[in-house]
Amino acid sequence: MAERYHPENAHDVVHHLEYNAEREPLFIPEYGRILQKLIAQAVEVTDRDERNRLARYIIQVMGSLNPHLRDVPDFQHKLWDQIFIMSDFKLDVDSPYPRPTAEVLQLRPAPLPYPQHFPKYRYYGNNIQYMIDAALQWEDGEMKSALAIAIANHMKKMYLSWNKETVTDEVIFQHLHELSGGQLDLQGTEELVETAELIKTNRRMSNSKKPPIQQTNNNQKKNNKKNQYKKKQ
Repeated sequence: MAERYHPENAHDVVHHLEYNAEREPLFIPEYGRILQKLIAQAVEVTDRDERNRLARYIIQVMGSLNPHLRDVPDFQHKLWDQIFIMSDFKLDVDSPYPRPTAEVLQLRPAPLPYPQHFPKYRYYGNNIQYMIDAALQWEDGEMKSALAIAIANHMKKMYLSWNKETVTDEVIFQHLHELSGGQLDLQGTEELVETAELIKTNRRMSNSKKPPIQQTNNNQKKNNKKNQYKKKQ
């Protein structure tokens, strides 16, 4: 016959509550605290065969929690690495893969060297300098002259896109001569593309980057102005 239920003492229940501030931190929060407690219990088992059996069972549970990763290469290897990490590298079982170490886990990658460029004319950008350096490696001839003119036209376009005012070809030729170390001199050659054409190109490029809603609003404003002008006539 089942024993009669005795209500628990509320004071004892509250006294034995576990608070997160008193618990050990979760090594991998995605698996939850219950799984970490299972691994902690497996660490305390003295029989090695029993520990191996518990570890394989825990690996199956971890795999069932991530069914979408079953087809990922080295999925089992990842699970075994995670069970050692969650045990704080205290679990002593026979793993089919090399055991990770805390030293390897705490290694930090070497910082990537980020190129620091401080061009004199920032509105041209760094790519212009790369293009000029590439042009300087070409042999003198028509191809090199054509490339220098293309670079100058691009410099003029970038100048107008940032400064919003007219610029003479002599200024662009002077900047190109300075950035190339005096090796590219286009002064006295053919003229560059007209300023008005470059401004139109910049406007078309800026309009093409606008969101479709903003373009629609701009088109509606233009149509409204046309309709108002027709009504006045």
